[in-house]
Amino acid sequence: MITDNRFLQQSDSRLDFFRCFLQKPQQVGSAFPSSRFLERRVVTLAGLRKARTVVELGPGTGGITNAALRELPPSSNLLSIEINHRFVSILRRCSDPRLLVHHGCAANLREILHYYQLPQPEVVISGIPFSNISRGKGQRIIEEIHTALSPNGSFIAYQVRDLVSKLGRSFFGNAEVLRVFCNIPPLRIYRWRKKTCRNDI
Repeated sequence: MITDNRFLQQSDSRLDFFRCFLQKPQQVGSAFPSSRFLERRVVTLAGLRKARTVVELGPGTGGITNAALRELPPSSNLLSIEINHRFVSILRRCSDPRLLVHHGCAANLREILHYYQLPQPEVVISGIPFSNISRGKGQRIIEEIHTALSPNGSFIAYQVRDLVSKLGRSFFGNAEVLRVFCNIPPLRIYRWRKKTCRNDI
């Protein structure tokens, strides 16, 4: 089992990320990949050490992907769904058998899980820039996440703007919010838990 999946050097990763941002700024959302500090915070909040199935939406060049793989147990699966074909080719350089890289749209999450014969994930992590996509598409993605997520599962989104909090509230209720300043740009991490019944609201 590979324990350190740094399948791309940091300098190369930043250059690739910046190039993709210039080509499709609305899709990528930022000119800079996530910082190591952000990666550690997201992984810690996700609580991955006992997870069996984890989904990552919008992984980019794989900074949080690497951090997640270092935390996940050997028998787990990490499904990374990325819409940018350049990022997909970078992610597929990783030889860790736990990582499944899918080129597609997060709005088809349940269909993609079925394709790989994966159970409901305990954790969904999202780097999708919800403020850069239409509100309707954002709602469809959040609904897919809520439906696909296992009971008591966690949904974590790291964002520059706060639109995701408004979209997520309709399905999950209010989020726990953590501000991260050691990142360019500074952003917020939102965390929700899927409630098992209406009495939990």
